Amino acid sequence: MRALLEGNRVSRISVRGFAVASATAVTTVGAVVGVASGNTVPANGDNLETTAADATLLADIPVGEQAQVQVASLTQQADAQAAAADAAARKSAEEAARLQAAKDAEAKKEAAEEKAQREAEAKEAEERASRSAVRDASSFAAQSSYSISEVQAIARQMVPGDQFQCFSNIVDHESSWNYRAQNPSSGAYGLVQALPGSKMASAGADWQTNPATQIKWGLNYMNDRYGSPCGAWSFWQANNWY
Repeated sequence: MRALLEGNRVSRISVRGFAVASATAVTTVGAVVGVASGNTVPANGDNLETTAADATLLADIPVGEQAQVQVASLTQQADAQAAAADAAARKSAEEAARLQAAKDAEAKKEAAEEKAQREAEAKEAEERASRSAVRDASSFAAQSSYSISEVQAIARQMVPGDQFQCFSNIVDHESSWNYRAQNPSSGAYGLVQALPGSKMASAGADWQTNPATQIKWGLNYMNDRYGSPCGAWSFWQANNWY
């Protein structure tokens, strides 16, 4: 019988735990003393029998092996604490990774914004340089007549590169690049069909015969009224006039 109890002692203790066995042993001793002194047995007799059985389990374990059971219990506690520490470390690492990812994303965003700003500034500087590099009407020698290709070549040298196509679109519709074009009903005149044509005298006295003077006046008009030739072209598309 004792051999059977020794064979099962570890499994019993591992199930119920050393702490429970110790507590029930104390409870059992108190109950036995109470009975011996003539005290009344508690109504829950089943509990008394259970604690007595638990005390028997502890008593079955030799004193030397009880220390092993205590070590096993401490090992379980250490394992549980290690698992909790690992979980906390993982959580901390995940939070640190999340914060780092947010910082990286913010840094990339700032870098992209700085790059876009630099590109915009470079483009603006290029446009300013382009505008400053255009030739003035007075730099072209006067001729007795001009072909369409010659007029267009002058315009390319006077109108900023990023605005030329818009300027050209308006001139195509207004005069087909004929610097002597005149509207018989309204009196509009020249490449950009100034109305009246004499307005172009502010750009030069030769406004009737010099396409460069007409281009100068037309460019100033578009910039002053619409901000740029492309602004004027947008208005023209919506209204068929500018």
